[in-house]
Formats: sequence, C-alpha cells, structure tokens
Amino acid sequence: MGLGRTRSVTLVGLGGATVNIEADIVQGLPAFVIGGLPDAACRQSGDRIKAAGGNSGLEIPNRRITVNLSPASLPKMGSHFDLGIAIAVLVAAEKVSGRVVDEIVHLGELGLDGSVRSVAGVLPLVLAARRAGYEKVVVPVGNMREAALVSGIEVIGASSLAQIVGRHEAVEKGAEIEDESPPTEVVTLPPRHRDLGEVVGQPEARLALEVAAAGGHHLILIGPPGAGKTMLAECLPGLLPELGDDDALEVSAVHSVLGLLAGGQLIRRPPFVAPHHHASPAAVIGGGSGVVRPGLISQAHAGVLFLDESPEFSAAVLQSLRQPLESGEVTVARQRSAARFPARFQLVLAANPCPCGKAHGKGLDCSCSPRARRDYLGKLVGPLLDRVDLQIRVAAVTRPGLAEGGGEPTAVVAERVARARDAQRTRLAAVGRHLNAHVPGPVLRGPGLRLPTHVTGDLDRALDRGMLTLRGYDRVLRIAWTLADLHGAEEPGRDDVGIALGLRTQAGLAA
Repeated sequence: MGLGRTRSVTLVGLGGATVNIEADIVQGLPAFVIGGLPDAACRQSGDRIKAAGGNSGLEIPNRRITVNLSPASLPKMGSHFDLGIAIAVLVAAEKVSGRVVDEIVHLGELGLDGSVRSVAGVLPLVLAARRAGYEKVVVPVGNMREAALVSGIEVIGASSLAQIVGRHEAVEKGAEIEDESPPTEVVTLPPRHRDLGEVVGQPEARLALEVAAAGGHHLILIGPPGAGKTMLAECLPGLLPELGDDDALEVSAVHSVLGLLAGGQLIRRPPFVAPHHHASPAAVIGGGSGVVRPGLISQAHAGVLFLDESPEFSAAVLQSLRQPLESGEVTVARQRSAARFPARFQLVLAANPCPCGKAHGKGLDCSCSPRARRDYLGKLVGPLLDRVDLQIRVAAVTRPGLAEGGGEPTAVVAERVARARDAQRTRLAAVGRHLNAHVPGPVLRGPGLRLPTHVTGDLDRALDRGMLTLRGYDRVLRIAWTLADLHGAEEPGRDDVGIALGLRTQAGLAA
C-alpha cells in the first residue's frame, strides 16, 4: 500500500485546468476522504468507487484512504472525477501500475455496478487536456465521438472499471492493445429555420434582414401582431454561412457543457435561441448556485439570440445584455472563481407598438393610455437600443402585398450574404476583424476606411442636429459598408449612407 497518482481536468467556464489526483492508503479506521475543494458530487465519489470496485472484482482496501485533488485551491465540480480517483486508489493498492497511468487523463462517472457512464462537458475537458500537453485521455464509451472531435490526442474508451483496469494491465505486460474506435456514423440533424420565400411583402424588413445577416448587425422589428416579425427572425439563421472550425468548436463546447451536443457532432449551423420572456437573468446570462453554467447568450454564441415580445422581458435581463453586446463575452464571478463564457451573438428584438398591439396606422383601435405606450417601449430605449444597428417598423400586410406573394427564397439571398462576407473578410483582415458590425469606430473614421465628406454629408448633418449619437454615427457607417458589400461596390456611396441612415432611424425610437 502506498501512493497512487493519475490526472483529470476541471472546468472553469469553458477553460480547463489539469488536476493531479493523489491517493494514499494507510492503516487506521476505515474512511474515504477527498480534499481539494470538491463539490457535493465529487465528495460522494468514495461511496461510488467502493461499490464499483467490489462489483468489478477489484476490492478497495478497508483502510483510511485520503485523496487529494491538486491544486487544492481550485474548485472541483462534477462526477467525472470518479474514474480518475478510482484508478489512483487502485494504483495505491498496487492493483494497477502507476507507470502506465501517471500521464493519462481519466474522465468518467462510475455506476455502482462498475460501469463508466457518460458525463457532460467532455469536449472542453479533452481540449484542456490537449492544451496541457497530454497525449492520452480515457473517456466513457458514450462520449468517444464527442472526444474524438479534438485532434492531436489519443482517445481511449472505457465501458467499465474492470475493462479499463484490464487494459492498463495489458499495457504494463507489453501486450498489443486495440482500443475501441469512436463511432463513425454521422447523425444528420434537420436545420431549424424558415425559408425567406414564405415571407409575404415586407420589402424594408427583408432588406434589413439581409443586411443584418451580411454584416452581423443587431436588429429590432417593431410592428403589430401578425405582421411577420417572428417569421422574419426565424429566417435569419438560414441566411448565415456555416461556422468555421474555431467557432464550431467553441459553440460545440458550450453545448457540451450543457449536455446538448446531439450525436457528438460539431455544430456547424449558427444556433438560434429564443427564450421565453419570463427567463431569469441567471438563465440568460449564466450562473447558478453550484456549478456555474453558461446562459442562453452563450448558447447563442456565433448565432442568433431572438427576444420575442422583448418589452415583456425584465429590465434586469435587457440591461444585462449591454456589456456582452460590446465585448462578445460574459464573465460570471463567484466568491472563489470567475467563469468566462463566449457570447458574441446577433441580437434580434421584436416588439408590438403598444401593450395591446393596435397602435399602428392611425391607432384608432388602440385602448392603451399614452403612459402605457411610453412605458411599454421605454424598456428598450437608451443605451441598449443605441447598440442595435437596424431599427425597423414592420407594417401589417396589405391585400396588394398578399397578392404579390413571397419574395426571393433563402438560398438566393444566402449566396449574396456569403459574397458580402467574403468581401468583408478580405478588406478587414488587416484590422483583425471579419464582419462590419465588429469594426471599431475609430477604424471606420480613420485612414483607409474614412469616407469623403460629400458621401457622409447627410450623416454629418444628422449628428449635428442631435439625431444620432457618436455610437449611432459609427453604426450607420457599418451598415453603409455592408450595403456596399451586398451590391459589390468597393466603398459606400451617398445612396448607401442614406439607406443606412433610414434603416437605423426608421423605427423612430432612438438614434
């Protein structure tokens, strides 16, 4: 009996830190003590390991067992430490060779029968192991496809404690091992979006949606019930191109932590997240009383966050979006640690013109008081709305518009969006950006991208008259560049700036 060691990983946000698992077995009253800031699930590992070992023919010594998870100052959360702790204990009990397992990362939850069960968050855990320089990782068989998404590290599947111990013993004896390969079948998930060809009329809103998709701009749609606001928002993901490798891996890591990575496949389509208006700030931003989990804004990273009936959301939720809209990430602070999650999403807001929804046109049927109208949209004005590039009024569909039928389908518009994004990527490579919506204002107004005064004349006058803030001025410039990219111009003309100014101020809420 002596000291056993192996490795595991703990998550802090989407980042991981390597954990050294040490187990010591000494004479004394029987006990199983785990130190190093384990949470409740990790503290209970001892009971699961004793039962799993007994039911696998690997008796755990009935002595005092002390397990240390180092660094001890870093919180350890989750049941995925079970397998690593069990292996370290078996090394200390001289039933597994320490030489074989010392540099292998072990991840997995143990069942009482000795089976190794799947856990959430395997993708970021394996990523962290690779970044720390480890070459082998043991994961539950059910998580192998997900773990195999990370290149440059050998993935070993574990179906039971006895099976993985037998594998390590065979390696120690020099036997040739054929580890199970990850499943290769591809799970095809149907795309979740509407086709733009279903939208009847609404030429201004369709243009705004295309501009939003091409330049990554935030969008608000204000109009009566039944005008098509929700349908338009649901069309946006179909206009966006597939995610690149880095974004796909980051989005998949968020979904892995949440246990939502269907089929263990990389998420290639931009996500579309539409929370109910009763969602709490913790659900939207992220948090939790125990394990800090990413919120809905992180689930929408590299995709679309759609807030339907946005004035019905609490003021705390709406105002908490301001910082992530600027920085593209959110940090959830706790007493012992701070977890960072990505949150660069496209925000789409939809709202009725008033609580009853009838304050459109002449508004003769509206039963809301002036104060009720003002308070209803009052949650949206100010700093939050100033960060929304495109502000559009969506009118009710008329009979002539209905007779015209639908417009261009998603596939046709998506091709223009893809070409516009390619132009942006080429032009903005020197400044480290790839979308117009992300270009800093000083860069837009600086050498190389600054537009001549005869092009920006209308925009300059709007700023002089107080119709726009400086942030609004920069956002109109971004929209103008996107319009130019959509029709293949090298830079915006005066017409592009004028249309951009109209798309920014059409709703008449804020500049």
